[in-house]
Amino acid sequence: ALLPAGDGSLGSTVNILLLFTVLALVPSILVLCTCFTRFIVVLALLRQALGSPIIPPTQILIGLSLLLSVVVMGPTIEQMYEDGIKPMIDGDITSSEVAWEKTRAPLRSFMFAQIESADNWSTVYMMLNYRGVDTSNPADLTREDVDTLSLLPAYVLSELKIAFVIGFRVYLPFLVIDLLVSGLLVSMGMLMLPPVLISLPLKILMFVLVDGWALVAGNLLQSVSVSEQVVLMYNSGIGWLT
Repeated sequence: ALLPAGDGSLGSTVNILLLFTVLALVPSILVLCTCFTRFIVVLALLRQALGSPIIPPTQILIGLSLLLSVVVMGPTIEQMYEDGIKPMIDGDITSSEVAWEKTRAPLRSFMFAQIESADNWSTVYMMLNYRGVDTSNPADLTREDVDTLSLLPAYVLSELKIAFVIGFRVYLPFLVIDLLVSGLLVSMGMLMLPPVLISLPLKILMFVLVDGWALVAGNLLQSVSVSEQVVLMYNSGIGWLT
């Protein structure tokens, strides 16, 4: 029997709402699969280390992080298109499940490679343990045992850890300048003068002299690169014991 018109309208409305919800979440989830998290956290810590909470603007930091992410993810995106999307468009692959598997495989390999290079397998084990997978013997596990739902949060946690490590290194030179300026002002008895008025121009000058933006961007890009030897060595297993 056909549903009443009212029920059909309600069902269509719910479906449309669900569709828009999914479409709104997909870009955020895709961004989390890239190195955007690492880049934006490091750049935000850099801005804080400079002592200027609004310069550069947040929009600039987000835009730069997105552009760097596109540069890094270019080969992976191209491989995803060549392996899964293009064959399905050309009709070489008729099964959507097969196309999905081939499309996500390069992205999963990228995330695994970043976790491997930083030796952050503890996040993967934590997610697998929560989902009831036995990780007492990592040698028995392969990457196929790690579902994407467990891999993605493990990857984001790994990226946050890497970002804070890089951010700490970026922060140190500016912290030294702050300490020197504060100590100098105290020794001169200028307690009423805010140290930031002196340290901020000095930090900006130092940052410009060493070409800081290019240095930070270059180090961020290098932190993502993974040697082909590492990728091939751990292409099937997870953890250093495999």
